[in-house]
Amino acid sequence: MFELTGKTALVTGASGGIGKAIATRLHQQGAYVVLHGTREEKLISLANQLGSNSSYITADLSDLEAVSSLVESASKLSDSPIDILINNAGFAIDGLLLRMKVEEWQRVLDVNLTANMILCRTAIRSMIKQKWGRIISISSIVGVTGNSGQTNYSASKAGMIGFCKSLAQEVASRGITVNVVAPGFIETPMTEMLDEKQREKLLGQVPVGRLGTPNEVASAVIYLATSEASYLTGSTLHVNGGMAMI
Repeated sequence: MFELTGKTALVTGASGGIGKAIATRLHQQGAYVVLHGTREEKLISLANQLGSNSSYITADLSDLEAVSSLVESASKLSDSPIDILINNAGFAIDGLLLRMKVEEWQRVLDVNLTANMILCRTAIRSMIKQKWGRIISISSIVGVTGNSGQTNYSASKAGMIGFCKSLAQEVASRGITVNVVAPGFIETPMTEMLDEKQREKLLGQVPVGRLGTPNEVASAVIYLATSEASYLTGSTLHVNGGMAMI
């Protein structure tokens, strides 16, 4: 089960905790993985850990011209069309709307949503020819629940869900599935900086009583990337420990 040998995956934001876990699991299942990010040292380190069947590429997703060529560049590196696109890269500029600048709103929307659209539009061309493809975007619990101080980020993550539902309908007959994974509170370097009181308050919102792990998010992605999930499209898998039962 969950065999991905012969498939090629592009993972954006692969230098972060969740992206690294997703890329590692895809590679373990046999996929050739192209790692994307902006921190080259971390990408090189991960590529070295994975060994063969991996490569890396850097690009700033706020540069929409660079985004337009990212899928083609990844295909050249892997010498294969992209079968699996993982839109994991994300960006936040938090602040109350009353003080938010238009530039802060737009930059978050560009990276989290517009870049996502461009990558999908480019990737589906080869997927349509192959009559097989997997597009999986990493949203967030705040895309459904909202969060004070994150109007721009929440809007981008909610937009991702609506976008994927619409795209799923457009390409379903071509053997392409389009799904979303929406993580809740996940163990990251940021959560490690919380003091005991802050951590207790955070965990009080999670019925299972703990934070999730990047590997648990990656497990959901792996399922959606395989043929076992071929009858699942336009869906959002909520990996949040019961924090929001949707």
